[in-house]
Amino acid sequence: MTKFFTTELGRLRLLGFLEGTSLLLLIFIGMPLKYYFGSPELVKLLGPIHGGLFLLFLLGTFHFSIENSWSFRERTWKVALGSVFPFGTFYIDSTILRKL
Repeated sequence: MTKFFTTELGRLRLLGFLEGTSLLLLIFIGMPLKYYFGSPELVKLLGPIHGGLFLLFLLGTFHFSIENSWSFRERTWKVALGSVFPFGTFYIDSTILRKL
C-alpha cells in the first residue's frame, strides 16, 4: 500500500483509481438522483471534485510520460483517453500501468 504514495507510478495509479471512482459515482448515482428524483446536491458536490481529479490525472499522466520517455503514440494517449470513459481508468491500470 505504501508504494501508492512513495512512487510516481503509484501516485498516478492512485489518481486514476480516484478519478475513475468519482466518475462512476457521478454517472451512476449523482445523475439519476438529479434527473429522476430532482436532487442535484450530489452532482454539485461531486462535479468539481471529479473535475479536479480529472485534471490532476491528465497532468500526472503527461508528467509521468515525459519523465519516463513514453512514446505518445504507444502509451500516453491511451492512458489519457482512458480517463474519459467509465471504467476506462481501471482498464488502463490493469493493462498498462500495473505492468510497469
